[in-house]
Amino acid sequence: MPSERRAPLMLKLAAVAGLAFLHLPILLIFLYAFTTEERTYQFPPPGLTLKWFAVAWERPDIWPPLYLSLKVAAISTAMALVLGTLAAAAMARARFFGRDSISLLVILPIALPGIITGMSLRSAFAIADIPFSTLTIVLGHATFCVVIVYNNAVARFRRLGGSMLEASADLGANGFQTFRHVVLPNLGSALLAGGMLAFALSFDEVIVTTFTAGQQSTLPIWMLNELVRPRQRPVTNVVAIVVFAATFVPILIAYTLTRGGADTAGGGK
Repeated sequence: MPSERRAPLMLKLAAVAGLAFLHLPILLIFLYAFTTEERTYQFPPPGLTLKWFAVAWERPDIWPPLYLSLKVAAISTAMALVLGTLAAAAMARARFFGRDSISLLVILPIALPGIITGMSLRSAFAIADIPFSTLTIVLGHATFCVVIVYNNAVARFRRLGGSMLEASADLGANGFQTFRHVVLPNLGSALLAGGMLAFALSFDEVIVTTFTAGQQSTLPIWMLNELVRPRQRPVTNVVAIVVFAATFVPILIAYTLTRGGADTAGGGK
């Protein structure tokens, strides 16, 4: 076997510089969650403390946005799992006129800028006389969550040979039995990965939420308001750590589930 060639030093330095550019701002967010300075981002911090975690825990204005974000993300993910899987099954297993055009329309929301999606949804809700509520936020988030699940499910459907379904039918299984014992086990990891990604994207969504929330406030919207009119800057950084964990962990799980195959892990929004 030919010996492995080591990367040039300049290439390694460029890779390190790129990673530092991407991740140093995140590390600074973590650092200022422990600063003793309340009003400014003085560098280096004058001191380190854990008190802001206790302060954040006692702040009553944080919990309602957190609960709303979790509720919206959970419902949007559940809707996306159902609708995305059904759409993927139709696109992967059926052939009909306009199939490619419909497939493009399904994935379009993830490619459009969030402000375009938000403006169009707000106009649609106004025309339909739908008051802003948790439902409107969920509908807004579902537009791109469906795409994430669809991308993962359709890739797995294409790998699932039709011969397996035919064999199940030959053995006397009905449609539900085939879905339960053949299709669902093969889709399991792809759907879980898509659901994790959809939950993460919904939990930290800001732009679409701004147009569909009305007077309600999710946790990212709360953070945005705190940055504009700060009361205790380090508390915002503590909440940012929570949002980071709530999005990083599902994305890590999705990556672990899909890294071994040709599954699509979904696109970012």
